[in-house]
Amino acid sequence: MRKQEKEIPVFVFMGFLECGKTRFCSETLIDRSFTEGEPTLLIVTEEGIEEYDEEELKKRNITTVYLEDTDLNTEKLLDLQEEYHPKQVMIEYNGMWQLDRLFTIRVPKGWTIVQVITLIDAGTFTVYNNNMKSLMAEHIQSADMVIFNRVTDDSDINTMRMAVKTINRRAQIVFENVNGQAQIDNGEIEIPYDIEAEVVEIEDEDFGIFYIDASDNPEKYIDKTVKFKGQVYCPPQYGGKAFVPGRFAMTCCAEDITFLGFKCVSLETPNLEDREWVTVTAKVKCEYYKEFDGEGPVLYAQKIEKSEKAEEDIVYF
Repeated sequence: MRKQEKEIPVFVFMGFLECGKTRFCSETLIDRSFTEGEPTLLIVTEEGIEEYDEEELKKRNITTVYLEDTDLNTEKLLDLQEEYHPKQVMIEYNGMWQLDRLFTIRVPKGWTIVQVITLIDAGTFTVYNNNMKSLMAEHIQSADMVIFNRVTDDSDINTMRMAVKTINRRAQIVFENVNGQAQIDNGEIEIPYDIEAEVVEIEDEDFGIFYIDASDNPEKYIDKTVKFKGQVYCPPQYGGKAFVPGRFAMTCCAEDITFLGFKCVSLETPNLEDREWVTVTAKVKCEYYKEFDGEGPVLYAQKIEKSEKAEEDIVYF
């Protein structure tokens, strides 16, 4: 058996049927600068309307193999490695399969997933996100890059940006229009409140946007005074000197409800009870604390008032 001398990078392309995976893979592979003419194995687990030009790919030393559901196993991958000895592997992955399945298969020695790219058709995004939210969330959560293609002037860029940032803030976002022109997204979430107001008032339904934006751009909120409603959580490690006012949020499904909030320093902490509703007025600072693995927003309470619970207990993204 041939000895592996170095790792074999594996690139995974995710997305639902007809989202543009085949076109994107074809354009990427046919660019000689990407494969550099080295033996490349293209594993396709889903066949759509668009097909690969296998003859053209062969000219670039790329072998295309189609696998059915039952073929995606350790034995088959070992056979492919032994037969083709690829220097790199690209997998067009079936959008209806759980990605965990790919991560749990014992792959040939040296195979290392180095990048997961999720492609999303901007035109069908809302339908899939509403009807298959947990699967869409998995596509986004696992991605290093999310590409929204077929973007038009009517596409809701902010909603798409929010969908990614809510689940996976490390992922790079790319928007590609119907003419194939792509642009890396460096934009910020559009916020529905006045960040320049003397007191930045966060409505109940906007707490999720505030949390994501302040987490991503803490410098924007430094020395701002914010006011919002939330539930109390008193972590024991804060020793009664601080609490977390926040909201329970559902990012993809009922099983994925998480409490979101920022540390709030307050002498009133010993008088607060977990889960009670309060309205907090506080000044924002940016400090290090381990929950953020670095610097993040820290609130310094100016006023804490008991309040009625929000009309919606859960924040929905």
